[in-house]
Amino acid sequence: MWFENLTLSIPAERYWQALLDTLMMVGVSSAVAFLAGIPLALLLIVTAPGGFLQSPTTNRLLGYVVNGFRAVPFIVLLVALIPFTRYVVGTTIGVWAAIVPLAISSTPFFARIAEVSLREVDPGLIEAAQAMGCKKWHIVRHVYLPEAMPGIIGGFTITLVALISSSAMAGAVGAGGLGDLAIRYGYQRFDTQVMVIVIVLLIAMVTVVQYLGDRCVRWLRTR
Repeated sequence: MWFENLTLSIPAERYWQALLDTLMMVGVSSAVAFLAGIPLALLLIVTAPGGFLQSPTTNRLLGYVVNGFRAVPFIVLLVALIPFTRYVVGTTIGVWAAIVPLAISSTPFFARIAEVSLREVDPGLIEAAQAMGCKKWHIVRHVYLPEAMPGIIGGFTITLVALISSSAMAGAVGAGGLGDLAIRYGYQRFDTQVMVIVIVLLIAMVTVVQYLGDRCVRWLRTR
């Protein structure tokens, strides 16, 4: 085959390490976004007008915070959070330094997507649960989350894809991963081979994530 005679311009180990770094950045930051984004989305829903904990002031403040972080481009947020990142992880370069801004950027993004899914839950189900005397936590646990879960997982898949893109962008400030490899070797050294391989790896990652996310959503909808 043609690829048997292909000579890599940089060792294969560097591609492997860059891929692992990207998986680490995306994995940890997405876990933080999932664990923090769902409670944030629930707060936006239950404190909204008509929610069972309606509080216009709280809802408005949360909305301002979420919209504020979503409005800032990731590369700008990455630089703006350098002092905070240094305080949290003790450094501003490397994988863990990128995880902080990635998690902060993706949490409000995912929270808004999850909020849309939660808002689409049939109000009749909420009223029926309240008429049966269910406590507020039970309504969240047994009505909101199960009904909205397919949409939440679909939104989480979109968040993962966005995180893969952002993790590559973080390579511009020495965060490591595939983006760093593409910039240092592909762009600065004009190595087309590195750029092509990195692009193929990123496309493969997005394809796998989207496929698994779609399968999970279909499974949840059939339950």
